[in-house]
Amino acid sequence: MPKEFLRKSWWVNFSIIFGLLLLLPLFSPEFRVPLYGKYLSFAFVALGIVLSWGYCGILSLGQGIFFGIGAYSLAMFLKLEASSPELPDFMVWSSVEQLPLAWLPFQSFSFTLLCIFILPVLVAFPFTYLIFKKRVSGVYFAILTLALSLTLTVLIIGSQGGTGGANGITDFSTLLGWDVASDEARSRLYYIMLGLLALCAALVQYLVSSRYGKVLIAIRDREDRVRFSGYDTAWIKAATLSVSCVLASIGGAMFVLFTGLITPQLVGAVASVEMIVYAAFGGRVSVLGAVFAAFSIGWLKSALSEQFPQGWLFFLGGLFLLVTAVLPQGLAGLLGMFKKPSKAAGDSQ
Repeated sequence: MPKEFLRKSWWVNFSIIFGLLLLLPLFSPEFRVPLYGKYLSFAFVALGIVLSWGYCGILSLGQGIFFGIGAYSLAMFLKLEASSPELPDFMVWSSVEQLPLAWLPFQSFSFTLLCIFILPVLVAFPFTYLIFKKRVSGVYFAILTLALSLTLTVLIIGSQGGTGGANGITDFSTLLGWDVASDEARSRLYYIMLGLLALCAALVQYLVSSRYGKVLIAIRDREDRVRFSGYDTAWIKAATLSVSCVLASIGGAMFVLFTGLITPQLVGAVASVEMIVYAAFGGRVSVLGAVFAAFSIGWLKSALSEQFPQGWLFFLGGLFLLVTAVLPQGLAGLLGMFKKPSKAAGDSQ
């Protein structure tokens, strides 16, 4: 077991953050719980970005694609369950007479779960491996993923009969007969998601603390030297990004459960860039910072929009600029600034 993974300070911070999130619904109105679940669904994406961008140096501006894979997969299953035995309403409005072939497998919950966990790997790994094998990286890779995200958004909007178009997929409330729209169900879902998020955070921390994490850092800093040492850096980078994409897909599925909808805007470029902001705000190499940032930014967006409907975007934008200019290491860097003086004081004693 890696020593860094067993570090006491990390587990203390882990316990504090997840302990507070565990108690939060007890001191909040019931209508807030789905909002908390929505905020934390983006924490899965932020964890993946910390792994791929923070440690491996892969800046992907297309994480919304994989967020959408998980979200649309679960939404298709839920929509079929809600409308059975009839066709989904948006298909009827689009004069679709029979269920498209692509929708047929999503009548199975098991197939839906496989899509959420496996499909991101099947899409991401072969595509990115070929790209990394050609040594495409940095800003070129970021632009490529951004273009793919924009392209997918246009395709979804243009396929009204199969995807719901610009309106997306909505109007469902049951999962295997369980009414997930009730306050009690959403409270249970919140704790289930929190447990899954804690497991994913611990897994990412284990990966970055292990020898594998040291290789990722080496690739980020000097990929040429790692390649000359005999490592297949293209395979490692593609595998790392695939793990990141699976985390994004899980986040998308959780988002659907708490919001009851998915639209192409959440697959597009703006949403993908915002997901990068979560990791940057928390600290691009901080696992717990990613969780805290995803929740705090989501909460700020809601709180500021309620108090300042006309100007909340300026407040949020100013906050991002402040963190970028003053704290390039994010909130985790701010915490480190407080720790250093205390260490220095301890050394002097």
